[in-house]
Amino acid sequence: MKKISILGSTGSIGTQTLDVISHYPDLYQVVGLAGGHNLDLIREQMNRFRPAMVSVATRELAEQLRTEAPAGTHVYYGPEGLMEIAAGNDAELVVTAIVGSQGLEPTLAAIEAGKHIGLANKETLVSAGHLVTEAAARRRVTLRPVDSEHSAIFQCLNGENASRIHKITLTASGGSFRDRTREELVGVTVQDALKHPNWSMGAKITIDSATMVNKGLEVIEAHWFFGLSYDQIEVLIHPESIIHSFVEFVDFSIIAQLGLPDMRVPIQYALTYPDRMSAPAERLRLSEIGKLNFSEMSFERFPGLALAYESGRKGGTMPTVFNASNEVAVARFLQGAVPFLAIEEIIAGVMAKHHTVASPDLGTILDSDAWARAEAERIVKESFTK
Repeated sequence: MKKISILGSTGSIGTQTLDVISHYPDLYQVVGLAGGHNLDLIREQMNRFRPAMVSVATRELAEQLRTEAPAGTHVYYGPEGLMEIAAGNDAELVVTAIVGSQGLEPTLAAIEAGKHIGLANKETLVSAGHLVTEAAARRRVTLRPVDSEHSAIFQCLNGENASRIHKITLTASGGSFRDRTREELVGVTVQDALKHPNWSMGAKITIDSATMVNKGLEVIEAHWFFGLSYDQIEVLIHPESIIHSFVEFVDFSIIAQLGLPDMRVPIQYALTYPDRMSAPAERLRLSEIGKLNFSEMSFERFPGLALAYESGRKGGTMPTVFNASNEVAVARFLQGAVPFLAIEEIIAGVMAKHHTVASPDLGTILDSDAWARAEAERIVKESFTK
């Protein structure tokens, strides 16, 4: 049996990973689960999968969970708990599905412990791509993409010579407001922004999809995953989310990966790689879809994506700053403290004040992350607090 740990087990990717695992109880054993504040769900997962260790957000939650834990299950909490689930057990594969930059250090710890990574935490490669890829190469572990777009590229490159890539294209649904102009975004509500037309995702990633920052994070990820320049990475609006991404080679042949929008498919491929198995998903029938639509990406309409490319090309600590300022801006939008269009304004304001460090170590990355968050909060307070 393949032993699996999951960081972020109570989130969208985490719960779908466990759904995939539940279809193959003879093939996978869950040895570690790290949830957050959702005690009811982590309790249910703990009792169903009986992992050797579980972690929750706080000491209080851990103390409550310990009174109910099955024999042999150890309960941890906080950042130290995440590190235990990531590196303190005999898991062969760690699925990192925590939202935000808090996933960076546990992912690095898992890599150093020699564990293969199913990477669903975009911020890990965005903030510290050079450190993560170097550590993975040194420890000879695989980074297996879980995002549908990167999984698609990963699958398209099977058996191919990566030096023969001309470009890759990441497809984007366009998010909740894909049919609205910039002017029509004034005054949109949190509830409006959370209505994604295709995918069922967590709140933060759904907002990121609406601003196209999510696709920007994926562009930076792709740079590190596949070793490509930013000029080789394009984004195309594809409202149906059937073609998940594609690769164009130097002979201008294109290989694409298609399927209905169901995250369990790329999740399962990360678990079974390099093998394939029957998935708990519906088949794609193109005759029922009828037609597929595409349109060119507009950086004027989606300046968040332009900011992502800018941060990626500058490199060093700038992608860390891009990501951290976005996390603050999205959190404040979800709380109703800033309007939707302020998200991009906050990111741009923080990036404009940052002095990039070219080859940062982990300490510098964490310092830059903290600085960006403080600067973003300052902008929120000075510009949007009455």
